[in-house]
Amino acid sequence: MVLGAGAAGMMCAIRAGAGGRSVLVVDHAKAPGEKIRISGGGRCNFTNVHASPANYISGNRHFAKSALARYTPRDFLAMVEKHRIAWHEKTLGQLFCDDSAKDIVRMLLDEMLAVGVDLQLQRQIGVVEKTEDGFRVAIDGETVEAGALVVATGGKSIPKMGATGLAYRIAEQFGVAMTETRPALVPLTLDPSMLEKLSPLSGVSVDAQVRHGKTTFREALLFTHRGLSGPSILQISSYWKEGDDIALTLEPSCDVLALLKEARRQNGRQAVQTVLGEILPRRLAQFLADQHRLRGPLADYSDKALGAVAAAVQDWTIRPAGSEGYRTAEVTLGGVDTSMLDSRTMQAKALPGLYFIGECVDVTGWLGGYNFQWAWASGHVCGEALAV
Repeated sequence: MVLGAGAAGMMCAIRAGAGGRSVLVVDHAKAPGEKIRISGGGRCNFTNVHASPANYISGNRHFAKSALARYTPRDFLAMVEKHRIAWHEKTLGQLFCDDSAKDIVRMLLDEMLAVGVDLQLQRQIGVVEKTEDGFRVAIDGETVEAGALVVATGGKSIPKMGATGLAYRIAEQFGVAMTETRPALVPLTLDPSMLEKLSPLSGVSVDAQVRHGKTTFREALLFTHRGLSGPSILQISSYWKEGDDIALTLEPSCDVLALLKEARRQNGRQAVQTVLGEILPRRLAQFLADQHRLRGPLADYSDKALGAVAAAVQDWTIRPAGSEGYRTAEVTLGGVDTSMLDSRTMQAKALPGLYFIGECVDVTGWLGGYNFQWAWASGHVCGEALAV
């Protein structure tokens, strides 16, 4: 029995069914693969060609190696191509459907149907018990028994889509340790005074390098009415902790101080915001000039004054107040402690027949298809272990 008809659960069911097992997949949602459906702007960033253990955060950075090596992005792509789903590669190795994320859901449903998987939706999961031969689960008041139980119910992220933390409760019930969980791949918020100061920038997007400690990501940054978002911020949010600063380098490929000095040399009558507007969005250029009260021509300003503007662009330290939480987080960081699981099978070491896969495990990928690849890989190796 597989609890959860998401990416990991369906992949596990496909592999176990292909291996001769009788498989029941149960989910409380009206439709399977809801996170797949909404991902990638509706086109599903279904994997990343660069996926490797280095792209994942975990209490044990070695845990994901086995699954990721045994089921690779190429393996999943082979299934996509078998079903003639058109796809394309975007920046940084991200693979998307040309048409719709629903193509991936249909593919998984077709694969489950082909191996006889029984999918039951809109079913409420109740008490879970261990029996002599396996597990007993109450489903809508009825009792169903299975030789093995796979928990693939995800984490706490996006509760409006039905995220409940059920996997964590089952882990706790059976003495499977957990690591601390928190929202990840999530926009960061700012305190009211900082928000008011940055309000003119709401909606402005800029290329940025964002750093927390030794971790750096370079992608787009978006100023919002709540704080900071965009891919670079979502990435760093998985590493950031409350009370920490992050460092922003806007337009990192440009030497802003050198640009300003050269512009002053060539045409000192230009305004600072005019020159900054050549590399930055105009609203951002105007904001920076206003913040430093640089309203005259470039010729009026010393190297020190121009250096302060350059630092504001490329050495900006900011302290977020928090994050937007599970409401908008793409994934949950932390989860079932990997020390409690066999990395080759995803089975609980202390309780044979109980498995945890996908997001509920303490393996969290970067933005860009990495979390789907973990779902496919962990689901596949689990299903393989269950095959007759």
